[in-house]
Amino acid sequence: MVDTGNSYRDKVSQLISWGHWFTFFNIIAVMLIGTRYVYSSGWPETPLAQTYQLLTWIGHFGFLVFALYIVILFPISFAIPSQRLMRLFAVIVSTLGITLLIVDIYAFETLHLHLNLLVWELLISGENTQINAHWQTLFIVVPAIFFLEVAIAEWIWRSLRRLSRKRVGVPIALAFSLCFVGSHLIHIWADAFFYSPVTSQRSNFPLSYPMTAKTFMEKHGFLDRQEYQKRRAEIRKRQNSDDILYPLEKLTFNNNASGAEPKQNLLFIMVDGLRADMLNPIVMPGMDSFADKNLRFNKHYSSSNDTMAGIFGLFYGLPGNYAKSIRAEGLQPELLMTLKKEGYDIGLFSSNNLDNPIYYQSVFSDSLKNMPTVNQPNVSLADKKAVELLTDWVENHDKTPWFSFLQLSSVDEYEKGGDYKKPFRPALEDHQGSVANHSPILLKNSYNNAAHYADGLVSELMATLSSKGILDNTIVVFTSDHGVEFNETGSNSWGANTNYSRFQLQVPMVIHWPGQAHAAQNDYSSHLDIVPTLMESMLGVSSPSYLYASGRNLFELTNTPRKWIIAGDSRDIAVVQRGNTTIVDKFGNYHVYDSNYKLQPDGKPQISVLMQVMHELKRFYPNHQREQN
Repeated sequence: MVDTGNSYRDKVSQLISWGHWFTFFNIIAVMLIGTRYVYSSGWPETPLAQTYQLLTWIGHFGFLVFALYIVILFPISFAIPSQRLMRLFAVIVSTLGITLLIVDIYAFETLHLHLNLLVWELLISGENTQINAHWQTLFIVVPAIFFLEVAIAEWIWRSLRRLSRKRVGVPIALAFSLCFVGSHLIHIWADAFFYSPVTSQRSNFPLSYPMTAKTFMEKHGFLDRQEYQKRRAEIRKRQNSDDILYPLEKLTFNNNASGAEPKQNLLFIMVDGLRADMLNPIVMPGMDSFADKNLRFNKHYSSSNDTMAGIFGLFYGLPGNYAKSIRAEGLQPELLMTLKKEGYDIGLFSSNNLDNPIYYQSVFSDSLKNMPTVNQPNVSLADKKAVELLTDWVENHDKTPWFSFLQLSSVDEYEKGGDYKKPFRPALEDHQGSVANHSPILLKNSYNNAAHYADGLVSELMATLSSKGILDNTIVVFTSDHGVEFNETGSNSWGANTNYSRFQLQVPMVIHWPGQAHAAQNDYSSHLDIVPTLMESMLGVSSPSYLYASGRNLFELTNTPRKWIIAGDSRDIAVVQRGNTTIVDKFGNYHVYDSNYKLQPDGKPQISVLMQVMHELKRFYPNHQREQN
């Protein structure tokens, strides 16, 4: 028998009517499941924010399910007029959609992330992790969802004639539409007027992209752009403490620590752009010998491959992803705050006058007014002048404890050359042409010459401080902000901030600590470890270091060596392990490199480590603390 046109039209009409009701009941089911997002993110405190969350919960999930129907089920209704086959197909699609929603909820509750490539890798990995255990339960949940969908589909089909008489389709569609549009209108207003109780919810639900319309509002006279810019600047200056918790709790000190006399002085020596392998008897013989007589860390890594996050990690003990929030709130490093409370004088000396924003916006924002200015265009002479200024300043502090920071630029600006001996030839200064046209050997030799010059300055400074007995009561930290690469990875990478290889991350770390025997540490250490080490072993902080830093006391590494370290910034995070380095971007995409920084196309990250890293990158934010509690 051949179906007539009317018969085909009737079947399609029935399937479309059934599809509408099937979609409605799935919207209700998805909304009920979606309450887990509301529970995990917390109930807002203000009436408008509560209204927004309620409208978003109804409108967003209603839109997602209905969009799935329009894109997939509706057109298929014309291609598969068989009601049995169509219902089976719809049940499979809905089961798959709800399953993905449950997986996303697990990810959101565990990592506060929605489903992406990295989270998917977490789910399918064979490691015995908490989220992997949730994944195993899906083998039970998915069949239950499937049979429930079959039951709903069958009941709707049998009740279709009775349901069609209710004529509630238009009111239901209108209600969901009003919720959807209303939520976006509220967010448009909140985004334009910085109403954070609403804008902070923008990532609560999966595939949520709330609307903004500042340009439209400005064009039609609803928003004054100058007033908006002024308000944004004011808010950035007075961010409330809900953005970041640093430290997590008020720090406590040992009773007798602050009264200890004499207090030890503290000197940081920062040679910008100095990579770890420069500390050898040929290029830097003076500091190499000094390192052999003190504490030498042979596998020390900066907290990033650029100056900003490298310095941030050194002084705050936190990964670079926290830098933006710290800067917005104007929070000083706990290390410097403690030094000031203990009566330390602060002395800052720099050949480039600390021109990086991380210094004058965050680390030393209230200490730069007393820093002597070095007006010397020649970088080598500027370094020499900074050392002279530091030496004179230190010699005038016989009784008052002091903290001093010395920053040298000649190594980082090696292309400019300088007025110093150049034992490594041929060097860049001997040839004409741009830096890009020079061979690696010319660049590397010029770099070696600059490092050799810096070695002479710092070695002479150490000899002077030692001869005057100042080193007997002074802790010295000698290091760098990041390394420099000369394409050793074969990936056309030069300088810094181009990859996360050891050439750009590994830096020297030498510590002179009065009373400590010389030792060489061959386990991983990080810039994030400096703050906990000084706070606990120098300043007598009794609070556990996890309350104010992500690192560990360097004196404890021998007992429990770490298996991984973090480096990176707000864009990427690098997880350095023995044998490989995993790079994860802010979207959750990852790449795995071997020990020579060669990309491993089939490389898989160690999931348990990545989960620990993600926890570390979020635990100073209030939302994460509420989840843990």
